[in-house]
Amino acid sequence: MRWFKLLERSVGTVVRRTKTLGLGLGDARSKLGPVASRRTVVTLGEAGTGLGPVARLVPGAVDTGLGSFCQGARLVATKAASSASSVAGTPSTPTASSADTSSASKRPGLSSAALSRGRVLQVIGAVVDVQFDGTLPKILDALEVEGTEHRLVLEVAQHIGENTVRCIAMDATEGLVRGQAVIATGQPIMVPVGPATLGRIMNVIGEPIDERGPIETEHYYPIHRPAPAFVDQKTSASVLVTGIKVIDLLAPYALGGKIGLFGGAGVGKTVYLMELINNIAKKHGGYSVFCGVGERTREGNDLYHEMITAGVIKLGGESKASLVYGQMNEPPGARARVALTGLAVAEYFRDEQGLDVLLFIDNIFRFTQAGAEVSALLGRIPSAVGYQPTLATDLGGLQERITTTKKGSVTSVQAIYVPADDLTDPAPATTFSHLDATTVLSRSIAERGIYPAVDPLDSTSRMLDPSIVGDEQYSVAQRVQQTLQAYKSLQDIIAILGMDELSEADKLVVARARKIERFLSQPFSVAEVFTGYEGRYVELQDTIRGFKGILDGEYDDLPEKAFYMVGGIDEAVQNANRMAAEAAASATA
Repeated sequence: MRWFKLLERSVGTVVRRTKTLGLGLGDARSKLGPVASRRTVVTLGEAGTGLGPVARLVPGAVDTGLGSFCQGARLVATKAASSASSVAGTPSTPTASSADTSSASKRPGLSSAALSRGRVLQVIGAVVDVQFDGTLPKILDALEVEGTEHRLVLEVAQHIGENTVRCIAMDATEGLVRGQAVIATGQPIMVPVGPATLGRIMNVIGEPIDERGPIETEHYYPIHRPAPAFVDQKTSASVLVTGIKVIDLLAPYALGGKIGLFGGAGVGKTVYLMELINNIAKKHGGYSVFCGVGERTREGNDLYHEMITAGVIKLGGESKASLVYGQMNEPPGARARVALTGLAVAEYFRDEQGLDVLLFIDNIFRFTQAGAEVSALLGRIPSAVGYQPTLATDLGGLQERITTTKKGSVTSVQAIYVPADDLTDPAPATTFSHLDATTVLSRSIAERGIYPAVDPLDSTSRMLDPSIVGDEQYSVAQRVQQTLQAYKSLQDIIAILGMDELSEADKLVVARARKIERFLSQPFSVAEVFTGYEGRYVELQDTIRGFKGILDGEYDDLPEKAFYMVGGIDEAVQNANRMAAEAAASATA
């Protein structure tokens, strides 16, 4: 009973000192004014003295609970002293949470007013949890980790708990530790845009990776931007004339449309893309943006040097294209956002300079694949075939920004990988719903030396409509496809029985179809150094006139070889005349 009486006496002492503490708090509030709102306590040290006997008598649970109370009391007292000194005009000692953020606020694209600080709570691969004591950053805001060798940007993906956000890293997270300082920028990832990006290569966060120094520009865009409003979009359908005969006649591109590009390795995708870039720059005065999404680093390097060789990129001069790379060795966060970075660069040229811009995405499947990885890392329940449940939303957010406005246009050519050649796979199937045209590069056509190796029967476009392209072009295009289809159906008979077994009408169809096939070939400006043929840009009316003449039999007497690697039909006639003169000269000799 003796120890119980001692305990009762000690508790009574605590109660009396607690009342004294309340009086002390009242005095503190009256004297410190605004500081009292921070729960300022100047006499809390006495609480520890009063609780001493209880802690000695009950060394178990009582000690644990009251010890925590004492620790909290001392912490509040320390904060009170710091606050009081700042009110009195005495500078307080800076802590990690109050470190100077002026260096971050000076970085282009950061909002100094929105800067707040947090710390790394846990790191699980590409997923980083960050804890903030104050206001949490918004979803899709960019955070920057301090104390790393390279700039590491995180993007907020989820809010978990009261003061923690879950982020996706845009670069490798090796070397991160718990407690490392993180700065909230108060805005999405900002990337440099404008003419300064032409001829340069940058990564997902806008840093140059071509070892040619920083990108000097005052213009920055967020990678997450809303699609143009309905009232800002151009409602009339317009055709983007590329100067490539097979495309302009049979599968025309919509201005501000989305084109799917199908083709395996070695069939001329890179040369075809570079010719489009060159023609858009020369004839439309527009620029091009190339996004390498999840493809091989070697291919990106080869493309860069081929563009330099072809004059599309001029080191130290006026270039026609910007390159944005997030290759397959990058974390999934970078691969899921690099297409948005390239699109932001293209949108600046469209919205601020009123240009027609060509946006290449290679490969759009890797964009959806990276989104599935990010979704799995965030713990979302997958949908069909393991893709993210937000597949349609993610793809729609990208594709809807690619459109024509009253100021300019962004036309996108997207290389599409079809996994296991399954067109019903959710990724390509969702992509198809956004496309205005498909361009198929055929290996069998490339093997015959016909470039560009565009398949005229498999390539399609919704723009091939008489109300858009006109009755003449539509009629000629339909007749060309019918002639080529008839020739294709006769090839088995020719292979077995030979040409002699065909009727005269079929022989005429075959002869004209073979001329059409060769006339679909065209020398490219960017391939002059390889082929020896001077590049040709063919106007649409010349293209229609040439194919209409072949179909009507105006050039039945010309040899097939005269139609190979020419621009307009007049050049084919000149070739035929030259060949006839050479044959006559050799005969007389």
